[in-house]
Amino acid sequence: MTGDNRVAGAQLQQMDMNLFLVMDAIYRQRNLTRAAEQLHITQPAVSNALARLRRNLDDPLFIRTPTGMSPTPLTESIMPRIQQALALLDGSLSAQSSFDPTTARKTLRLSMNDMAETLLLPRLLEALEQRAPGISVESYYVPRDQLARELAANTLDFGLDVPLATATQLQQQRLLNDRYLCMLREDHPLAIEERLSLDQYLALGHVHVSSRRTGPGVVDIALNKQGRRRAIKLRVQHYRVAPLVVMRTDLALTVPASLAGQYPARLFELPFQIPQMDWHLLWHRNQDSDPANQWVRKLLLELFYR
Repeated sequence: MTGDNRVAGAQLQQMDMNLFLVMDAIYRQRNLTRAAEQLHITQPAVSNALARLRRNLDDPLFIRTPTGMSPTPLTESIMPRIQQALALLDGSLSAQSSFDPTTARKTLRLSMNDMAETLLLPRLLEALEQRAPGISVESYYVPRDQLARELAANTLDFGLDVPLATATQLQQQRLLNDRYLCMLREDHPLAIEERLSLDQYLALGHVHVSSRRTGPGVVDIALNKQGRRRAIKLRVQHYRVAPLVVMRTDLALTVPASLAGQYPARLFELPFQIPQMDWHLLWHRNQDSDPANQWVRKLLLELFYR
């Protein structure tokens, strides 16, 4: 019997919905004490709820290990649907209430990389101070293969990333279409040039930004199609550090124009064609009609388009 079938076969009509809230809290926290704190109940209450879940689902659900409460295979298989159902219920209840940004108390959770943080967070916090002073912000990066799950589980409000064509449960709105430029320091030997030729570009040492340890980026893929290759002298995880390296060396950085304009640097149009960077705002369709989600969505779009 599969995990989903086992849950379907349980006496769900006799199960307290609060049990699934407890199961979700343990799954997130991997610790009974922290789960109790999240739910604002006692640890014995969490332990009792877990015992009832184990009886109803005929599975240990979580195994105590040196690193915490480890989910069993059954738990891993059914948690995405449980979290989605809880998020749907929460969204349905939220949709029935109004949202007043001037009095709201909420933590806005965003997934984005360091470049998006640089472009958005100063403007976002300025706007929130004026319009919604009770809203705080948490920003961190969630890998793309986990983004849909986090949004469905309501542990994340929005993602800022490239379009995710396969994530059919997500809603997406384009925020920015950004072209790439080549950045050199202002006193670089090539800074006096009006434009860079492809040979000049390829003769430079380059900084490559990628969260992955290996593999080509969009620049290298475009060059490979022409049978050309650039010399990567430095590979880093974050866009924010890369311009600082360029400012002190003869290295070049191919960077989105929205970030390049923030530095005192010599900027060149690229001497070859490269797809522009599409940034999209992503949220789960269960939150589409939530008044708070709608208000924040409108604000984020406004900040990117102004």
